[in-house]
Amino acid sequence: MAETLNPALRDRLQEERDRLHDQLRQMGVGPGGKLDFDDGFADSGQVTAERGEVEALGGTLLDTLREIEDALGKFDAGTYGRCESCGNQIAEARLEAMPAARLCINCASRRR
Repeated sequence: MAETLNPALRDRLQEERDRLHDQLRQMGVGPGGKLDFDDGFADSGQVTAERGEVEALGGTLLDTLREIEDALGKFDAGTYGRCESCGNQIAEARLEAMPAARLCINCASRRR
């Protein structure tokens, strides 16, 4: 089923991984996932709030990047497209919509 889509989905995941790496680099997120603010970074209330927003966005982007890296690892392991909960094949439409999906729609619905 999803095996016929693997090359295209893998390409999409790799493109998204590259885009996230670029975005994180532009935000100043270093290799360890930490934001690199210089010592002269202002410490006013507004700047501190903005820094918190950037850190939150960076954390979200890092989480998404980890999901994509996990999905790419599944390609290498030959397990891509299998639900992590029940082991069934994830529907092609779900993988098209969410290439890094870990769960089939039934298992994902039960977790909500």
